[in-house]
Amino acid sequence: MHTTIPSRRRSLAIAAALVAVAAFPAAAQTYPAKPVTFVVPFAAGSATDQLARALGQSVTEQTKQAVVVDNKAGASGMLAAQAVARSAADGYSVLITTNTTQSANEHLYKKLPYDPVKDFAPVTGLGKGGQVLVVNVASPYRSVADLLAAARKSPGKLSFGSGSSSSRVAGEMLKQLSGTEILHVPYKSNPLAITDLLGGQIDLMITDTSTGLPQVKSGKLRALGYSTHKRSTQLPDVPTIEEAGVKGYDMGYWFAAYVPAGTPAPVVARLHELLVNAVKAAPAKAFFDMSGSEAWTTSPDELARFQAADTQKWGKVIKAAGIEPE
Repeated sequence: MHTTIPSRRRSLAIAAALVAVAAFPAAAQTYPAKPVTFVVPFAAGSATDQLARALGQSVTEQTKQAVVVDNKAGASGMLAAQAVARSAADGYSVLITTNTTQSANEHLYKKLPYDPVKDFAPVTGLGKGGQVLVVNVASPYRSVADLLAAARKSPGKLSFGSGSSSSRVAGEMLKQLSGTEILHVPYKSNPLAITDLLGGQIDLMITDTSTGLPQVKSGKLRALGYSTHKRSTQLPDVPTIEEAGVKGYDMGYWFAAYVPAGTPAPVVARLHELLVNAVKAAPAKAFFDMSGSEAWTTSPDELARFQAADTQKWGKVIKAAGIEPE
């Protein structure tokens, strides 16, 4: 009798598992059967928001289901990441995010309300880009050298704003590699920091190109340098920050999609297919062209490996910049 009951339990468990597995392909075939929510960790108008809306448009065209973009800005993306981590693992809550939540935050904060690895299933990379160092067009600084000379002359007098970890660490890296002291002013998102830069409340910022470029092209901000080793195709006359004299400077960013851990593999595969198609479609292409960033797709496993390597890189940069976890 003692061996029969466990055997029965095992048989029932195996039968239940087989039923669940059999249901997965059906779930994938009908997915999405209702509107999908793209949760964005930053404010409307941010680069991540713009990309999410472009992708959502294409996913809707492919599936005839609405895509709702939910901006949960604040706490360096932690509110959005936590919300998705706690959502049902059914593919209807998708985190459209960046290295801020998945690579940088664990080095910037002592305690996160989510685990960047364990709480998520990677879906695909979406894009990569660089950042631009900008000042108000009325600013006296016309080059990176001008700016750094002023910072050296009056340590702590100049201020830089940031509304993402990429922007924050880019500013800290500038300070570290140039040996300057510039005051950091945190914001909930980069567009909010841009508003204060335009209003003269802060002196500079290093922001994603999709947020900074429109202001540069409209003549409201002046671009002094680009953050990666290669110049931006949108700003070919603007030197890289390294070319401008800050040796070893290189700081880009990336976008990717994640769903809650435990989301059925066939649903992840279907979402992967929809998003890869969306990255290639016209709305996303327009975003990449406008922002100076580029399309970048991966398999879920490739994204997991990339994230692990990138997390290590961010850890080294943040430690070297002397940033203490908050």
